Amino acid sequence: MTLKEFTKELNGNNRVEGELIKAIFYSLFFSFGLFILLYYFKLQYIENFISKYSFYLFFAILSYAIVLPSIRQVRAYKNLTCMSGMMVGMTTGMIAGFLPGFFIGSTNGMLWGSVFGMGIGIFIGVWNGKCCGIMGIMEGLMAGFMGGIMGAMTAVMMINDNLKVAGLIVFLISSVIIFLLNFMIYKETKESERQVKEDYSLIIFISLILTAITIFFMVYGPRSILFG
Repeated sequence: MTLKEFTKELNGNNRVEGELIKAIFYSLFFSFGLFILLYYFKLQYIENFISKYSFYLFFAILSYAIVLPSIRQVRAYKNLTCMSGMMVGMTTGMIAGFLPGFFIGSTNGMLWGSVFGMGIGIFIGVWNGKCCGIMGIMEGLMAGFMGGIMGAMTAVMMINDNLKVAGLIVFLISSVIIFLLNFMIYKETKESERQVKEDYSLIIFISLILTAITIFFMVYGPRSILFG
């Protein structure tokens, strides 16, 4: 069974799939390290920081950790077929837009959650989608655009109806979708040779940048009148 083979590869050393769990670990380690550092020097002095922001910030960091390894997996093979590349662009664009949009929308409102989610979703969706050319780029652009708006809108619509429970649910479902995307890429490339080998510096760098921007935006960024 191919899925069983994929789960074995997650613990292997022969293919890039064996590096996905490590990539998640590095992303979480450095992102939470940055958060702890900022909290020690600055964030702990912000009134009600833990109650207002910690839940959404925690899941935003987790969201980056599950999405970013797909960049490494796609880069390892450089080019995918048209249909596979379109699915990569669409899935990463949607999830990378929806989750940050949802968590920023939960603290800053729909407009700024949409802007934030669209920015990240479009960036990652287009970057991953370009593995198959213009169609993948278009899919990443459209999915990031829609995902960012939908994530923020969902957060604002549920602000008085168990918002944190909804955040947990959408994160779990998104994690399953990303896992299936990783599996799809493996299935499409298992007969292909790896084209690019690299360390984890790119994942670490993007994780740190996204974490820093998210913290700054949540705490100091503009917010709608609902959160004023």
